Amino acid sequence: MRPGTEKELYEKVISKKLTIHHVCEVGVFLPEMSNILDFIVKDRLRTTLVEPDTRSIAAIRDFFRDYSNVTLLPYAVYEFHGTLELVQRNASTFVSTLPYSPAQINDNYAIRQEDTFTVECRKFDELDDGSIDLLSVDTEGSEWYVIRNLVSRPIVISVEMQGKSYVNPFSREITAWMAKEGYEKWYMNKTDIVYYKRGAFSITGGEKLQLSLMDAYVRFRRTRKRFTKFFSGRRKAA
Repeated sequence: MRPGTEKELYEKVISKKLTIHHVCEVGVFLPEMSNILDFIVKDRLRTTLVEPDTRSIAAIRDFFRDYSNVTLLPYAVYEFHGTLELVQRNASTFVSTLPYSPAQINDNYAIRQEDTFTVECRKFDELDDGSIDLLSVDTEGSEWYVIRNLVSRPIVISVEMQGKSYVNPFSREITAWMAKEGYEKWYMNKTDIVYYKRGAFSITGGEKLQLSLMDAYVRFRRTRKRFTKFFSGRRKAA
């Protein structure tokens, strides 16, 4: 999720007059930056937060200590039930065995042993009771492990799919799943694509135009970043 877009999802859902009862965010990081914060504090909706990092867990518990509508599940989401090695690089926490992560692509970060730690992990179908209406997933490259094991079929799903030179390593799988399960793109920003369940509401011509323009911008920006990195590398080599 791109900082500064935290209220965007809430405002767009409100504009469509959607009935939402249960919201879920996987990969919260800091509670004040939650992509679903207004659903929690303004509307007091039933909320499930999934976050494995102990520092973030402590901050989330403190921030939402007076919110009985919030359930925190202190796990990483992966393809099995057990333990998992994560890597923390500043605000980016990712699974060490991923093909690549935003930190590795955009910051040229190389995994260091001192940045790794082990957490409990669960398959998402162990955490999803089938009632989630809105889902936000930002897990630095492992979003597919949430999507593939969804029990619920939320009205709205927000997924981190890109950023600068980075493209989600499972973008093809996620895109194919969305099409198969009846989801379409609603809007996107520099990091996330937000999908909606086909038939849940209508998309305006203006929204379709904005989606096309943002898609073109993201592709152009990614290409420019790659060329800049390529020519910078050649200059250093020379």
